[in-house]
Amino acid sequence: MSTQPSTDRPTTDRPDVTPATEDGFVRGLSQMIGGPLGSHAVPPDSRPGRFWTAPRIVLALTCLVLALSWVQKSPCMDGNWQKNVQYTRYCYTDVLALYFAEGINEGKVPYADHPVEYPVVTGYFMGALGLPVHAYGVKNPDINQGSWFYNVNALVLSLFAVATVGVILALRRRRPWDAAIFALSPILLLTATINWDLLAIGLAAIGLYLWVKQKPVWAGVLLGLGAAAKLWPLFILGPILILALRTGRPKPFVASFLATGATWALANFPVWFWYHESWLRFFRLNSERPIDWGTFWYIGRYLDGKWNTGTDGDQGPFQWLSNNIPTLNYLSYALFGLACLAILVVGLLAPRRPRLSQLAFLVVAAFLLTSKVWSQQYVLWLLPLIALARPKWGAIMAWTVAEVGYLAAFYAELIGAGGKTVIPEGTFVLASTARFVTVAVLFGLVMREIWRPELDVVRESYDGADPDAGPLDGPDVGWVAGFRRTFGIGTRSGSSGDAEPADRTDPDLTDPVGSPAAS
Repeated sequence: MSTQPSTDRPTTDRPDVTPATEDGFVRGLSQMIGGPLGSHAVPPDSRPGRFWTAPRIVLALTCLVLALSWVQKSPCMDGNWQKNVQYTRYCYTDVLALYFAEGINEGKVPYADHPVEYPVVTGYFMGALGLPVHAYGVKNPDINQGSWFYNVNALVLSLFAVATVGVILALRRRRPWDAAIFALSPILLLTATINWDLLAIGLAAIGLYLWVKQKPVWAGVLLGLGAAAKLWPLFILGPILILALRTGRPKPFVASFLATGATWALANFPVWFWYHESWLRFFRLNSERPIDWGTFWYIGRYLDGKWNTGTDGDQGPFQWLSNNIPTLNYLSYALFGLACLAILVVGLLAPRRPRLSQLAFLVVAAFLLTSKVWSQQYVLWLLPLIALARPKWGAIMAWTVAEVGYLAAFYAELIGAGGKTVIPEGTFVLASTARFVTVAVLFGLVMREIWRPELDVVRESYDGADPDAGPLDGPDVGWVAGFRRTFGIGTRSGSSGDAEPADRTDPDLTDPVGSPAAS
């Protein structure tokens, strides 16, 4: 007899988790409007026929935030960036700037007629949207091609953002308000269309959804496309490897790994083969780039300047690295590699198998903390991952304030680079330090919950299981306990790996969208 739940009734009797009842920070804020819902109140989502359920509210708010983001960027849409309007109004966007810089406004085909500084899927995306706009502009010379190009990109990127929220909602059916961490973030409002990062984020999110649906090959295809748009989705394979090692089931990882590599190679092959020099542009640029704004290395170079002149024979270590880019590259890669090794060790030694989203957040955060380049829109990479990894609003709000403050200081610094001082250099370094520290704190908090899984609110909502484990759900393989004993780490009572959940027919564990019909 089938154990699958019927599709015409609620899939679980467990009520949705709301931030005002679970999260101390949100509960405190809710006192201004009367406090959390009372214990005897009827939960809104339990009312028959109710249209505005939590997921629909979150999706509607996502669309509202994206619409406000479009309005916020409107002062820059005509391309007439006089008197630093792109910085004073916080509306700068690479999308509009590169329509002209990459020659798309002249009908140049990315890579074929002009080398593009981005991975190939981003270049394809630029061409697929930009060349029709140019062709239409040739026939209709009265239109503002740049504005049209930005608007088309903003629309499609917004669809990827909505898809990302949809994935978070699907993966957290018991915790729909976790998706609001992404949907309502000022980070999304201010940075959604600075660049094409939402393209890679949407592809990676869909890949994660397919992984949870136990389709590792298709998950690899989407991760491969994401990595061919922006490199970071490739990092998700590392956390999957850790889960494979702990469960002793390498086949799903190998399937995803091979699918990711094959997809990335197929996406890159046309440009690699026919326009090889253009294909190398991205790799050469990243190899040659010096220390960039706001990074750990930038902060160190500034501090060096307090004691050293920077001339030959009087340089601090960061000043020296700034003039020796190959060594800087090797050191940055080495630090990231060490961070990944530390994540691997913690992932294997933790009393319970870490959740996939926790490990993914740690790897991406480690990359940003050690990288010599940390563009302002890279913050979007972390936003959906932290919503899945540690949906606690207080620390996330502190990080958000630091990110918004950094963006304001960064634009002030860019105005200053044009000859008009707005803030002292030290103020920008302080804002950069706040961003670095808050991301490092989030890194530490996620690491702490891996080591102390009883603090993990997502595990609590899912009876101790990892809702993102997909085909690697289940108990640890036997050698893991022995590996922990080798390091003198005992097993906490009731925490030996991931025990099989008591009810394997729970749709929130077996099917994140809650219905067999949806698969």
